[in-house]
Amino acid sequence: MSSVSYHISNLLEKMTSTDKDFRDSQISLLTLVSMCVCVCACRFMATNDLMLELQKDSIKLDEDSERRVVTMLLKLLEDKNGEVQNLAVKCLAPLVSKVKEPQVETMVDVLCSNMTSDKEQLRDISSMGLKTVIAELPLTSSGSVCKKITSQLIDLGPNLTSPRMAVRKRSILALGHLVPCCSPALFSQLTEHLMKELAKGPPTSMTRTYIQCLATISRQGGHRVGEHLEKLIPMVVKFTGVEDDELREYCFQAFEAFIRRCPKEMSPHIATVTQLCLKFMTFDPNYNYDDSEEEDEDSMDIDDELEEESDDEYSDDDDMSWKVRRSSIKCLEALISTRLDLLLSFYSSICPALLARFKEREENVRADVFTAFSTLLRQTRVEEPAVALNKLCGGLCVQVPATVKALHRQLKEKSIKSRQGCFCLLTELAHTVPGALEEHIPALIPGIVFSLTDKSTPSTMRIDALSFFNVLLLSHPPQAFQPHMQVLLPPVVACIEDTFYKITSEALLVIQHLVKVMRPQGQAGGFDPKPFVKEVFSVTMKRLKATDIDQEVKERAISCMGHIVCHLGDHLRAEVQGVLAIFLERLKNEITRLTAVRTITLIAASPLKVDMSPILPEVLSVLGSFLRKNQRALKLGTLACLTALVTHHAASIKPAALEPVLSELPTLVDEGDMHVSQVSITLLTGMAKAYPSSLAKISSSVLPGVFRLIHSPLLQGSTLEAILEFLQALVLSKTSNLSYSQLLKSLMEPFHRSQSSADGSIVHRQSYHSVARCVAALSSASPKETPGTVAESARVLALLCMGEVGRKGSLGGSKEVQGVILEAFSSTSEEVKTAASCALGSMAVGCLSDYLPFLLKEISAQPRRQYLLLHSLKEVISACPASSLSPHVESVWALLFQNCECQEEGTRNLVAECLGKLTLVNPAALLPRLKQLLKTGSPLARSTVVTAIKFTIVDHPAPIDSLLKDCIGDFLKTLQDDDINVRRIALVMFNSAAHNKPSLIRGLLGRVLPHLYKETQIRKDLIREVEMGPFKHTVDDGLDVRKAAFECMYSLLDSCLEGLDILQFLDHVEEGLKDHYDIRMLTFLMLARLVSLCPAAVLQRLDRLVEPLKATVTTKVKAGSVKQEFEKQEELRRSAMRAVAALLAVPEVERSPSMAEFANQIKSSTDMASIYQSIQGGEGGGIGATESMDMS
Repeated sequence: MSSVSYHISNLLEKMTSTDKDFRDSQISLLTLVSMCVCVCACRFMATNDLMLELQKDSIKLDEDSERRVVTMLLKLLEDKNGEVQNLAVKCLAPLVSKVKEPQVETMVDVLCSNMTSDKEQLRDISSMGLKTVIAELPLTSSGSVCKKITSQLIDLGPNLTSPRMAVRKRSILALGHLVPCCSPALFSQLTEHLMKELAKGPPTSMTRTYIQCLATISRQGGHRVGEHLEKLIPMVVKFTGVEDDELREYCFQAFEAFIRRCPKEMSPHIATVTQLCLKFMTFDPNYNYDDSEEEDEDSMDIDDELEEESDDEYSDDDDMSWKVRRSSIKCLEALISTRLDLLLSFYSSICPALLARFKEREENVRADVFTAFSTLLRQTRVEEPAVALNKLCGGLCVQVPATVKALHRQLKEKSIKSRQGCFCLLTELAHTVPGALEEHIPALIPGIVFSLTDKSTPSTMRIDALSFFNVLLLSHPPQAFQPHMQVLLPPVVACIEDTFYKITSEALLVIQHLVKVMRPQGQAGGFDPKPFVKEVFSVTMKRLKATDIDQEVKERAISCMGHIVCHLGDHLRAEVQGVLAIFLERLKNEITRLTAVRTITLIAASPLKVDMSPILPEVLSVLGSFLRKNQRALKLGTLACLTALVTHHAASIKPAALEPVLSELPTLVDEGDMHVSQVSITLLTGMAKAYPSSLAKISSSVLPGVFRLIHSPLLQGSTLEAILEFLQALVLSKTSNLSYSQLLKSLMEPFHRSQSSADGSIVHRQSYHSVARCVAALSSASPKETPGTVAESARVLALLCMGEVGRKGSLGGSKEVQGVILEAFSSTSEEVKTAASCALGSMAVGCLSDYLPFLLKEISAQPRRQYLLLHSLKEVISACPASSLSPHVESVWALLFQNCECQEEGTRNLVAECLGKLTLVNPAALLPRLKQLLKTGSPLARSTVVTAIKFTIVDHPAPIDSLLKDCIGDFLKTLQDDDINVRRIALVMFNSAAHNKPSLIRGLLGRVLPHLYKETQIRKDLIREVEMGPFKHTVDDGLDVRKAAFECMYSLLDSCLEGLDILQFLDHVEEGLKDHYDIRMLTFLMLARLVSLCPAAVLQRLDRLVEPLKATVTTKVKAGSVKQEFEKQEELRRSAMRAVAALLAVPEVERSPSMAEFANQIKSSTDMASIYQSIQGGEGGGIGATESMDMS
């Protein structure tokens, strides 16, 4: 058949063509339709040919052809031949995209009508056809067609009362899938219908169906159920009292769906649901739990044969009460998962109840009990450590003995599922409260040993037991296991011999930790490991020598043997050299070299001083070659290994052996990778101390790179500290070409050069501080050479160097030095004045008694220099220990108090920072003073006090914390201050608390949040117009306050999520999406964060969130806009698109019609699709727009 390239409507016109061949070929196409009414074989072939034609992209149909094809295919659905019917259904799929919307609606009408036919075969084939049509609907026409479909599908509601259970279940599923895409009015109609049916008279067999349907539609679109919960909950609660186990099961499934999907609306009903769950989780009317039997079980020895069959063998097939217990426990798990704010109360109510159900006779129910308890432990770890510890001391820790007692029996059961649940639960417990099981280890050991030695135990069970044992060893002190080594070691050794590689690997890891238990480094103990050394060594050696084993086992064997040599090497003097030879072989193997490097590092640092001299020359040669490899982890491991060898085995290494290593180091010292640079310099420091002569050659190779690093603006932290130690080691090495003066000259060279250079910006400001610290380090290592070495041409650097030298107390209270500093304060250069300020503060730290009185006097006498002098004072307060500063607190406080109402904001902020940091010296005495000043001071004083409080909130535990927690509520009252600037500063302080120490404000959220949310609102009374020549410019005085409020909200997401009403939170995020550019950028980030933290809540508000996102993404920059405006708008669109991408990643988002429409709009727009694709490519692994968006 020739290719179809014209509309079939044209075919009708050309049927009368004089060209017979052409006419015949076209007639053959149209004949396909008419042939469908011929004999069966002919109908089948014609329908098949028609399907092939419809699958061609080139085919186009006019209106009449569409009508004829649709009519014929729908007629074929009633064909007596099943094969013809199936082909007709297959034809519907390509036909949907070839015909216009009216014909699709005709197809839907006929198919829906057929589904109510008396003929079962027609109903079945029509339902298949409707499913096919819906799946192929193009998004452009899905809206109107879906309305038509849903209006007819809702007529399937009466099927909920069908006498056939299968029909009722399918109706429930159909309604569940309908819920996400139906209108709010239709959903309300459905819910009202269900409530009406549930309210009718006494429960009937249909009640179960309605409750099940309620649970299903709540799971599929639960946020919509929220507004009906006040009526629904009493109904469902009432039905739990009906003596019908299946009905009760469905009731608890409904409760679970409500809790997970409508957490806010369920809050008033949590207590009721919890009590019902606690009541029915023990509902077992056909069985009597004998506590005396349980106690007898606890006294049984692990070696006794457990011939008693599981209680499950005696379960009554007609007993459905286990379903009630299981559904109520799952409901409790939902409560624990979603209500972190009630965690403490759960430990007093739910925790004991779950513990009591560890004796549950039904295995599946018992597994759910373990899961629920594990979830409780896991949720506890979500809390910040300090808060979690306090809660656990009063909650979980009290329950640990009862938990272990209950699990002790379960660990001896033959039920695999139960034992796996026990190990999972105990693992969570060990992670949540490290050390909590120390007293109970003797009770747990029999269960571990049983799971490792029982012949009927499957591999997965042994792996779980070994994994738990590993966690137990890591989270508890060695002394807890040492008395039981005789029992613990043999089963683990046997597991190393197992044929399954995963068991062997886990067992080697356990042995590795048991070796640490036998002889912990750094701890004196009376435990003698000698009886166990040979056994551990021989079984590990066997795996170490093997070459035909799994890669994971090879690496674990190397690591395990490394720990054996490191901790027990003195018991293996004869065998150690053979082991080291194997390690050398593994070092040369590309697959195992990284593990071998780490193992050699471990042995090299061992306090046993293992003799490595036989392999050191070859090891150094191989390690030197590794520094050339383009594998960062290998480089870092190699450098650490070389450092350990140079530090601990210098006597065994000849300097010449290090030359290959030295030749590779220059390329590794580079600002492109600061961590590699740091480790390289640490190695150089070790070499400088151990082999001073070997560094004579490095002045032309390694040192230039080190100096480039010193002058880099990126240098800071641990890398700078490593360089300081290296420079001091060079000076102390007394090497001829690495003297103090030569090193100082190299450090200062860029500063001298910059003076004569046309471009004075070649030296970054940060490098001044780095070089100053380096000069101070050199001076402290060689103090006699210090005077007169600083050149006048680098005045800024000289001042900073003076400060760093003075910090070490080397300058005393020299009047000459004070004069130099004061003279620098008069300089016209801001950099010189800032350097002088830092220098004065640093010198005061080194000699407090001489410089602090001078500094305080200058602050009072020199108002024009006050800002610089306050910087010096801040350096003193920040760097001095509390013991040194205490005698001067009163004089410093009085001076700061006098300046707390300074009109200059910059000076006032410095005063506030000094006040805050000074309060940390003696919080009990000074914090009340700040509180008093808050009540009596002016707005300027109040803003200073609140800023000072911000600087008392540090990100580590401090003595002020408990005092601050008691009174921070008073300082947060400034969120209601009349002065807008005070409110803004209060928000900044609140943000600092939320970010650094959220425990301070968690209990105050209920009072603070309304005031925080109030500040997110746009206030028209703070918006004014300013005339700038012929132009009018709008100024929003409330913008900074709103930005501060939204920043607080963002911080609360990470630190206090459990204290937030997410739906109320989303209300304000929604408003922020329409606000100023800066606020929108922040709310886009918040929205993406919310999607990852609580997607269910975001889905509830999705329709309202889509519109502002769409408005931003579709905005076009006005023609003629400047480049900055264009870039600003593009960045805004990209930020909005990132939020959209986060939303599209939520599994259930496709159920939202508005989001599906927006996604389709993005896909169809070249501009928006390119933005989306670039975001996905940069942040999502290169997924294209069309591939990553589900448009169905």
